[in-house]
Amino acid sequence: MAFVGAQPMRRFILACLATTGLATASLATAGLAFIGGAHAADMKPVFKAPPAPIVDSWTGFYVGANGGYSWGPWHSTSISPIFPPNLTGFTAAPDVQGWVAGIQGGYNWRINNIWLAGLEADAQWTGERASSVTGESFTIGDFVTTITTDVTWRLSWFDTFRGRVGALIDPTTLFYLTGGAAVGQFAFSEVTTAAISTKGGTPLASAAAGQSQTTTLWGGAVGAGVEKKFTPKWSVKAEFLYLDFGSHTFAAGTGVDTNVRLNDYIARAGVNFKFN
Repeated sequence: MAFVGAQPMRRFILACLATTGLATASLATAGLAFIGGAHAADMKPVFKAPPAPIVDSWTGFYVGANGGYSWGPWHSTSISPIFPPNLTGFTAAPDVQGWVAGIQGGYNWRINNIWLAGLEADAQWTGERASSVTGESFTIGDFVTTITTDVTWRLSWFDTFRGRVGALIDPTTLFYLTGGAAVGQFAFSEVTTAAISTKGGTPLASAAAGQSQTTTLWGGAVGAGVEKKFTPKWSVKAEFLYLDFGSHTFAAGTGVDTNVRLNDYIARAGVNFKFN
């Protein structure tokens, strides 16, 4: 058997150790890769979606048109002696009523997901009026005297300047309260006609006298309504308003002074267009 020298033997041992180290390192690397891959397969990415932005279709300027009906009991008291038996005057409570139509415009601020505030002004024209024709006849000797009185009350137009505050029960439906100032034009006229005829009906003479006055008054307006968006730009609304202008004496100091209590109820529907 041949003897192997110490130097070659040392190189052989070092070579074996190096080979074993490389193999161990490779196995360790493969094991780690396998474990990492298994964990990576088991892990699922977790993402937290950002909150959805609020789509605000309310804030901004808008204009629109409306139409409806208005009515009011205008309690009236006059010192005018309409009939001879009634020398102290008369009292009436005409139900003034008629159509109403107009335009409106304003600005809304959406405060958060629920609350909304705004300002609105409108200009309205009305056919609201009432009339009363009364008469009485009496006989003196062979003559018959007939006195007829025609009284007319009328609201020609009104404007309101109001604030609005409301709650959104969903992103497209607003319930609101509203209130502010109002101004309107009111007219009152009274014409009294006296006619004398014979008992047989032959007219002999007649005369008429009257007075009329138109005045513009300031008052207040309060109400409530609901508005519904059917596109981001277009909405429809229904609204109820109460207007109060206090009392006014027409033809004051003429001897036919007539005090009228001026208040009104408005029920109307409308459509609004919102600008970008």
